[in-house]
Amino acid sequence: MPNAFRKIARVGSLTGGTKWYLSEDCLLAAKRVMYAVEYRRFYLRDLESVLVWPNPHWVLRPAIPGVLIALVAAIFWKWVHPTAGIIIGSLALAWVALEVSLGPTARSQIRTAGGTVDMPLVVRTRAARKVLAKIDAAVRAARGALEQPTVVTQTAEPSVQSRSEASINASIATATETNAS
Repeated sequence: MPNAFRKIARVGSLTGGTKWYLSEDCLLAAKRVMYAVEYRRFYLRDLESVLVWPNPHWVLRPAIPGVLIALVAAIFWKWVHPTAGIIIGSLALAWVALEVSLGPTARSQIRTAGGTVDMPLVVRTRAARKVLAKIDAAVRAARGALEQPTVVTQTAEPSVQSRSEASINASIATATETNAS
């Protein structure tokens, strides 16, 4: 099938989430909110950029629950039993250690010829490299089929570079002559 979609990423949330699919000619986002699914299609030939950066407030994700669970642990230590406080405190420490080891959460933005869309592409920034590599390969394949490159390779020989520069200058000169007349 020419438009076979393959899943490249998934970002979950409490009410649904977004699944990202890639085909030969487009990037598809299936955003589920409760029982409804909203589809967004981004054609690869129209993509200008896909940006992923660390969320500046990612530190709050381990800090707030860690502090709250540590307070509960202190309450259990004081009024219930010290062993219960130690168990709950170790859960708080494990929570914080897990979140910090997973790394910063990510924000993302997709810019096309038609506009800019802020949608989550990945959960964590370290997963972004793989997903962006897949998108980049698909964009290169889609644009390579449409456009043939003018200069295929560059070698270390100066004569080859001067010939390609001369052909580019000659084509520019002929284009300006035809436009001027």
